[in-house]
Amino acid sequence: MFTSKNKKRLQKHLIGSIIATLFCALFAAVYESFSFGVYSYFMLFAFVIPLLGCSLPFSIISFRNKDIPDIKVLRLWNSGIAALTVGSIMQGVIEIYGTTNHLIIIYAISGAAFCISGFAVWLIQKGQRKEVLQ
Repeated sequence: MFTSKNKKRLQKHLIGSIIATLFCALFAAVYESFSFGVYSYFMLFAFVIPLLGCSLPFSIISFRNKDIPDIKVLRLWNSGIAALTVGSIMQGVIEIYGTTNHLIIIYAISGAAFCISGFAVWLIQKGQRKEVLQ
């Protein structure tokens, strides 16, 4: 259901995700400049995760003005995107350092679990709204 409170909350999350995207791009640029020519694609493209995972969907939802998710969904989704982004940056740091670590997969698993649960909660809430309107 569209409320101005949810719209403002979504816009705050949109601004936060744009800031996170810019921070990841700047962090990768600075980190790569001090890595003596060694680079990692996980580090270089870490900014894509918050860009495509938060900024793009939140801006589309914000312009459509309908089916705006509530705070539970936004927090679950943002937690998943944050876990995926941090996991990508950590994988980049480990690759630049020149080693491997099999525990990095936990970031991907937890990030996917948060995103899936956020999407599931959003679909459940969307279904409940349709039942109320009918």
